[in-house]
Amino acid sequence: MGIKYSEEKKYYIVTYSRRHPVTKESRGLRRQGIKSRKEAERVYRDLIYKLALKFNESCYPFWKDLVVDYVESMKNRGLSNNTIINYESSLRIHTFEKWIGRRVNEITTLDIRDVLLTDLKEYSEAHRKSMLKFLKGAFLFAVDQNYIERNPVPAIKFKSNKKIKKVLNQNEVGVLLKEARGVNHSWFYIWATACFTGMRSGELFALRWEHVDLHQGLIFVRSSWTRASGYKSTKSGDDRVVEVAAELSCLLTELKKNLNSDYVLPRIREWETGCQAKVLKDFLKKTNLPEIRFHDLRASWATIMLSKGKEPVKVMSMGGWKDLSTMQIYIRKSGIDIRGLVHDLSFLG
Repeated sequence: MGIKYSEEKKYYIVTYSRRHPVTKESRGLRRQGIKSRKEAERVYRDLIYKLALKFNESCYPFWKDLVVDYVESMKNRGLSNNTIINYESSLRIHTFEKWIGRRVNEITTLDIRDVLLTDLKEYSEAHRKSMLKFLKGAFLFAVDQNYIERNPVPAIKFKSNKKIKKVLNQNEVGVLLKEARGVNHSWFYIWATACFTGMRSGELFALRWEHVDLHQGLIFVRSSWTRASGYKSTKSGDDRVVEVAAELSCLLTELKKNLNSDYVLPRIREWETGCQAKVLKDFLKKTNLPEIRFHDLRASWATIMLSKGKEPVKVMSMGGWKDLSTMQIYIRKSGIDIRGLVHDLSFLG
């Protein structure tokens, strides 16, 4: 015990030292001028606590500070702004208040399970699955920084959401476009191009005339756009070719005559601010059509094409899907996987 009595000065001197658990450097604290042995023992215990606290502060950052450093590391690795924003906002919304004042080494597997299974129980399986991934990434960063020895995130399996909530059939798409054109809706050409091509919102926004060949009836999808990242490559990273239907060719010809812009489709404020789903839902409600998201126009295009007997591999290629499991969703929705199954079934003949 680091308690010594100085005969010369007639008081106790208390010292305590230990090695830093990470840097292995020796650190110590010292107090003197203590009059009694009992008081010296109390000071010694206090020094143990204070040095442990100092080590804790230098070894184990607060959770909020760890997330800030983690986000910065993602920027340095060149991840897209959209990805970084998704990670940062989800971790901030679901954990900052709950784990306020908690250091990264104090957060347990039970704490993480509580967030995923209790706090997020009303959220979709897809959202909880994403949150699980975000937490794994943050704690893996903590392991890499030698803040903790192992990743405490539990192995939880969430069901993959393989359902399409809603799509429009061919007749409903026809009603949507006729009604929109009838009232000269500012989104008509955008919705029409989405329904005829299956292109994503960001791909439509980034589409330039230099990538449209009306003579050959082709659109070359080479870029996309998001509010967070601006203009960038497509979601898959690959270029692809989209065939232009005859009706769409006429609409694009109209646009080229009326719009003096390098971009094919009109620039609309609601589109730039990410309100495309709300605008579409509001219009669908007025026309008594199923209320779908803007992105579901893409799903509608896929199921319509498949239901018309188009080859899945061609639909997949034109739509820019790489994941076969995703295409299976549209195949089931269109019913082509069971078509013809019961044509020769007879019990009463």
